[in-house]
Amino acid sequence: MPPNQMMNGMSANYVQFMDDNPKQNGDMKKISFWPRTQQPIIWLNTISIILFHIIAVISFFLTIYKMKILTLLWILIYGGFAGFGVTAGVHRLWSHRSYKARLPLKILLLICYSAAGMNSLYDWVRDHRVHHKYSETDADPHNSKRGFFFSHVGWLMQKKHPEVIRKGNSLDFRDILEDPLLQFYNRYFLIFKILFCFVLPVYVPIRFWNETLLNAFCSQALIRYMGVLNMTWSVNSFAHIWGQRPYDNRIRPVENIGVAIVALGEGWHNYHHVFPWDYKAAELGNYKFNITTMFLDLFVKMGLAYDVKQPSAELVKTVIEKYGDGSHVPEVPPEASEEKCD
Repeated sequence: MPPNQMMNGMSANYVQFMDDNPKQNGDMKKISFWPRTQQPIIWLNTISIILFHIIAVISFFLTIYKMKILTLLWILIYGGFAGFGVTAGVHRLWSHRSYKARLPLKILLLICYSAAGMNSLYDWVRDHRVHHKYSETDADPHNSKRGFFFSHVGWLMQKKHPEVIRKGNSLDFRDILEDPLLQFYNRYFLIFKILFCFVLPVYVPIRFWNETLLNAFCSQALIRYMGVLNMTWSVNSFAHIWGQRPYDNRIRPVENIGVAIVALGEGWHNYHHVFPWDYKAAELGNYKFNITTMFLDLFVKMGLAYDVKQPSAELVKTVIEKYGDGSHVPEVPPEASEEKCD
């Protein structure tokens, strides 16, 4: 239904809000009018997400103490493996093109992303690019101005705002749609997702250290899967609400160390929204809470990643001085922080 028809058919209160991120959508501050009401709920998604979390939480308390140590470690290892596919793959490589990858690394990243069990790669890239270009407006798929729950998971429980669809249709995704490797991957995405998100991680504990089927299934298909989803969603919610804005105090994304820890370095979000093309997704240069960058630098040394993008130190300093909230703490080289003993 066209937006004007929906507006005419509703008796809701209209809310005026300002887009406080003009530099990302190319316009000066605009006033946007839209009835501040929820979009139609997708009941299948809503019920599935709620039931899955209830079952996963119950399985955690009933089985976690029965699992073998290796199974517990496998949750963390495979969870990190899946998370890397999101952070280094679908986010930094395919959404932002912040570096280039050779075929072996691309294949590894696609396998890792499959293990995360999320939406198709195209859907993820589309939503994320729209999120950056129209951040914190009605065109933002998980607009944090609509509250913590909506930005965390609620946006997946209801139909997209018409502005998300309209603005999304105006962006160019030919780099994703015309890539032969991604065409093949998207064609068989469901198979890859089932195999690497559910079958393989459950099979490994059973095959290699004789874990029970119940414990293997609960640890991987429920607990690990729930953890990866919520750690990824935390970037959209926690990292847009609670934290500092040392690089640009005009926008909502923040620096959140908790998110940086659980999301493999994606919590330095105020920086990321200012410099989305930086392959590090952070200013940090010593891998502090940025595991993704550490591995990407390793792949650079191996020749599997190249043409990494990052801003100059002078540009970062200029932005901090002009727009930051004063909370920036300069990076101190390790050798400069060492005290000499007499």
